[in-house]
Amino acid sequence: MTTSTLTEPFTPRGVAAFARASGRRLFLAQSIIALAAAASLAWFLNQNCFSVITTAIQNLPDAGKISYGKLDWPRDPAVLAEGRLMAFDVDPAHSGTIHSTAEVQVEFGRTSVRIYSLLGYTELSYRPARFAPFNRTDLEPLWGAWWEEILLMIAVASCFGLLLSWAVLATLYFFPAWLLGFFLNRDLPVGSSWKLSAAALMPGALVMVAGIALYNFGFLNLVSLSFFFAAHFIVGWVYLVLSVFFLPRTTADKPKENPFK
Repeated sequence: MTTSTLTEPFTPRGVAAFARASGRRLFLAQSIIALAAAASLAWFLNQNCFSVITTAIQNLPDAGKISYGKLDWPRDPAVLAEGRLMAFDVDPAHSGTIHSTAEVQVEFGRTSVRIYSLLGYTELSYRPARFAPFNRTDLEPLWGAWWEEILLMIAVASCFGLLLSWAVLATLYFFPAWLLGFFLNRDLPVGSSWKLSAAALMPGALVMVAGIALYNFGFLNLVSLSFFFAAHFIVGWVYLVLSVFFLPRTTADKPKENPFK
């Protein structure tokens, strides 16, 4: 097993090795990284969103509904559930008496829902023609029957979506990579340039996986995680440029023979 195989796709040298690798080998590496990214997203959603939704539903009253554009709430304003990322509460008058420490606060009012965040809040009105249950009796069995399937569908969609986005981005990046290899006198045909561009995107995905893990363990907040999200694009560009330098140089032309020999 070579050093480049051990370091793929963590170093520019390892990424450069994919330029000469088979398409099957590249797809296998991409699939492993995409599965890891999808699993980390599912972990993030389950820990920070789905578990909070479950608690919120369990704290709903036995009776309650949203009908004709209004919420029927028989209690005083109350916090339904609160986590690091999300919180759910009910304040029919949107009086502002409930202040959550979560980074996103979803507040159900009499006629609208307000979503508070660091950027302010967005207000969404209930649709007058729609009816929705807002009680534990109806929502608990419904959510219990579907939340695992919803989480699985999100994970599968994110895995295939990531593979598709890598293919599109590699198609956009391969010509600049080929041009850089041309001026650096590197052996980088067009097909190899596409594979190199696709491989260079995987380290950025690993950076995002690391950011999600750090957030779930409590080392980051949502703002810090957004920096990881922006950085994972930059990491892909950096690896794309650096990996070109680890490609072999093109073979120089053979010197002409001495005609007087």
